[in-house]
Amino acid sequence: MSEKQKILVVDDDEDISELISLYLIKECFDTKRAEDGDTALRLFNEYKPDLILLDIMLPGKDGYDVCREIRKTSKVPIIMLSAKGEIFDKVLGLELGADDYMIKPFDSKELVARVKAVLRRFTPDETGVHNVENTVNTEETVNINRVRYSDLEINLTNYAVTYYNERVEMPPKELELFYFLASHPNQVFTREQLLDRIWGYEYIGDTRTVDVHVKRLRKKINDHAEWRLSTVWGVGYKFETLTRS
Repeated sequence: MSEKQKILVVDDDEDISELISLYLIKECFDTKRAEDGDTALRLFNEYKPDLILLDIMLPGKDGYDVCREIRKTSKVPIIMLSAKGEIFDKVLGLELGADDYMIKPFDSKELVARVKAVLRRFTPDETGVHNVENTVNTEETVNINRVRYSDLEINLTNYAVTYYNERVEMPPKELELFYFLASHPNQVFTREQLLDRIWGYEYIGDTRTVDVHVKRLRKKINDHAEWRLSTVWGVGYKFETLTRS
């Protein structure tokens, strides 16, 4: 029997955190709870969760601070929880490295669905290959889990990006988006298509999520003489390969 996946629930409202834990336990997850940022960071190191549900409004260190600290050393999936619904709050959470963002109040079934979807994208299957769409057919491809272009390699098997022979750290969703676009060169995808392909479920929210991840990618990966991450105005994005002169 496989070991239960561990979820760290971080919320200063004891009733909410207990209710979330009960939902997850019913779905055969193991859980621990933290009511403040310092406790969350301590349990993160001790408990070693597979995923963190992280409220933004916490006593002491808030959820943004906790997310920032965790991202210094770990790519563990983080779903941020907040009563705040402003675009700025969503964008900030995603820019700090969160993998998803849910607005309170939320339906228990949706919460569980998002937890399972994020874990599917992050957890290796029995073959050791991550459960992300990996059908690739380009001249630059070395195998079905890796794409190569000049000065760039994206490896989905070990979630690694190498750019000019240097490792570039990326959260899982950011890397999966980059890999997906690069494995379909010159093909345009709408924001809705990318949400469906990468997040793997009917995402409830706005398509700005994709824009945030592309913005983060562009901060780390500059345009190259032979390829670039292009915006197709009014439509979406594509990984464009360029003809050398």
